[in-house]
Amino acid sequence: MDEHIAESIGRPDLIRLDDRLICLRFETMKVVSALAAVRHLIDTGVVRRGDTLLDSSSGIYAYALALACHRYGMRCHIVGSTTVDHTLRTQLSVLGAHLEQMDPCSDLKLDQKRRVERIQEILREHPDYHWMRQYHDDIHYLGYRAVAERIRQETDTDCLTVVGGVGSGASTGALARYLRECSPGVELVGVQPFGSITFGSEHVSDPEIIIAGIGSSIPFANVSHTLYDTVHWIAFDAALAGSVDLLRRHAVFAGLSTGAAYLTARWERGRDPHRTVLFIAADTGHRYVDSVFARHHEAARVEDLAPRAVSTLDHLALPWSRMSWERAAAPATAAA
Repeated sequence: MDEHIAESIGRPDLIRLDDRLICLRFETMKVVSALAAVRHLIDTGVVRRGDTLLDSSSGIYAYALALACHRYGMRCHIVGSTTVDHTLRTQLSVLGAHLEQMDPCSDLKLDQKRRVERIQEILREHPDYHWMRQYHDDIHYLGYRAVAERIRQETDTDCLTVVGGVGSGASTGALARYLRECSPGVELVGVQPFGSITFGSEHVSDPEIIIAGIGSSIPFANVSHTLYDTVHWIAFDAALAGSVDLLRRHAVFAGLSTGAAYLTARWERGRDPHRTVLFIAADTGHRYVDSVFARHHEAARVEDLAPRAVSTLDHLALPWSRMSWERAAAPATAAA
């Protein structure tokens, strides 16, 4: 029996959607990393119960850290993106987390930069606060070991491809690292939005949005680029099509980054009849009802979408590009 709701929320579902296509579905994925990270910090004496934990978030991590702080008796201070909605603001407030939300801004790259600057200001004012550094500290990998073990128990990992949004690198990077300890043939496919610096697409702009949570305008130190075999860049419209098709075809109601991962996973499955493809669904679709699912009539058929194969970053183009990364190092601009 679980001792706290965070433990239940952080436990994912493994759903076989089709032949060789598996969905690793989380209610809120980053609860896994936040719980393990806070537990580790307490166990190693870095923080004590009652201390304040600080970080920046576009949404999912804010909720995860608030739950972890509630579980372990910590105070929580979040510098939130403009994308944090009313529902999440209310939950954070009731959970006792302090939220500073950035003023409205049409440029999410600038929003991210401002959040990081505000973190530095708070640390100067409160040097006793502990900055969780979700974008930089690989303690956020720790929680995914148990997830990797479950995948290993329920699937054949010798011919497995893992697909997911890169974001801070913790989920996809950790799963690949832990799975490869026993199954070195596991392949890792990262999903990025256009405009993200992490894998060098900052020169290509998506007119709709940089998909919050899976891209970045600043270097992330805990993205291990050499873990990734392939990278897909997917624009908003294509991700929307994926999210709508996933709900319509498989009844899985998940967020926009999941739509991008699902689209990618379908494509990768079609390339090799001998591999099973598992994709990560990081959160539910509730915060995307108006921006994505209400526009379901606009969604293209996923069968009509295909990536443009590119060999260099200079050739990236909307709405969807694919490149063999071959476990290369980070681009110069993304090196933290």
